[in-house]
Amino acid sequence: MNNFTYYVPTRIHFGKKQLGHLVELRQSGTKALLVYGGGSIKRSGLYDQAIQILVDSGISIVELSGVEPNPRIESVRAGAALCKENGIEMVLAIGGGSVIDCAKIIAAGACYGGDPWDLVLDGGKIQKALPVYAVLTLAATGSEMDQFAVISDLSKNEKWGTGSDMVKPVMSILDPTYTFTVSKKQTVAGTADMMSHTFENYFTNVSGATLQGYLCEAVLKTCIQYGPIALEDPEHYEARANLMWASSLAINGLLSGGAEVGWCVHPMEHELSAFYDITHGEGLAILTPVWMRYVLEKDPSKTAKFAVYGRNVWGLSGDDAYVAKTAIDKTAEFFFQTMHMPNNLRAVGITEKTNFEVMADKAAVGSEGSFIPLTKDDVLSIFEAAF
Repeated sequence: MNNFTYYVPTRIHFGKKQLGHLVELRQSGTKALLVYGGGSIKRSGLYDQAIQILVDSGISIVELSGVEPNPRIESVRAGAALCKENGIEMVLAIGGGSVIDCAKIIAAGACYGGDPWDLVLDGGKIQKALPVYAVLTLAATGSEMDQFAVISDLSKNEKWGTGSDMVKPVMSILDPTYTFTVSKKQTVAGTADMMSHTFENYFTNVSGATLQGYLCEAVLKTCIQYGPIALEDPEHYEARANLMWASSLAINGLLSGGAEVGWCVHPMEHELSAFYDITHGEGLAILTPVWMRYVLEKDPSKTAKFAVYGRNVWGLSGDDAYVAKTAIDKTAEFFFQTMHMPNNLRAVGITEKTNFEVMADKAAVGSEGSFIPLTKDDVLSIFEAAF
């Protein structure tokens, strides 16, 4: 196991009827930027409830709405400008991971003299940020409890992840009932996203990180158990609660600390989203089994790790080669049959391969230090197999 530092300062208020904790924003001042996406928080009544609590707490609100599912730098720039123009003292995100990601870089951009895109390209430039608060409405990215944000500039076909301890939320409210109205598409995409975060941590070359591996397996088994239940019964509280907490634990550093490894499926999917603006979780689900099979074929020494996955997560038995292959088949079956997700790139509207070469080149760089090294040709082969 590697040396590591674990730091998660976020206060989590988990469970039903936690919105009253918005009064805690008062500790950061009296002027907040409220960031949200479409109209779902207004239709559900969450917007009105939040505004009432904030007003009663003496907090004035400036709003930025319309944040995109793959949040764009234009929204970040607009939010940072609003903060500077209005003397904003904190940023409150109400929504899913995209909204929270946008809010994080807005909070950093508000304290930065240049273009916020600089902070996306180099998280080291984030030296200061306004306090970030979040009310989560979609279990997926884990942004409510981590330092990461992913922002796109579609004018350049670029989508990059950045991060800094400065933008970790001060406080996040996680009420599973807010996810009852999440669509089936977003429910399955969110489940795939949190599973992918876990896979990226699980398939590591670091020896001796036994506990981290067991924790990863527990998160994966939770998603496999409760994802289908939430899909069939959207208001099943136990399912929504377990998925919501799994999404936070999958990427808050608990699973990766001491077992660090470069991520590889996410960089590939970021290229798909940057060029085609597809749903992130769907892209991850399509790529993951393809990547697994490619790894197994290219480097048979990894068979043992996939066999451990098959035994501990899927309950399989047999020799390593059989269990490893079957575990990958089970993963694909879960995504594409149990959860009814699209199973290839054509199914999400990608009907040509024109951009695959440049995408593969960028994704290979982004995958440095991963479970097995991926060259441009490797990534191109994975894209082709997923097509």
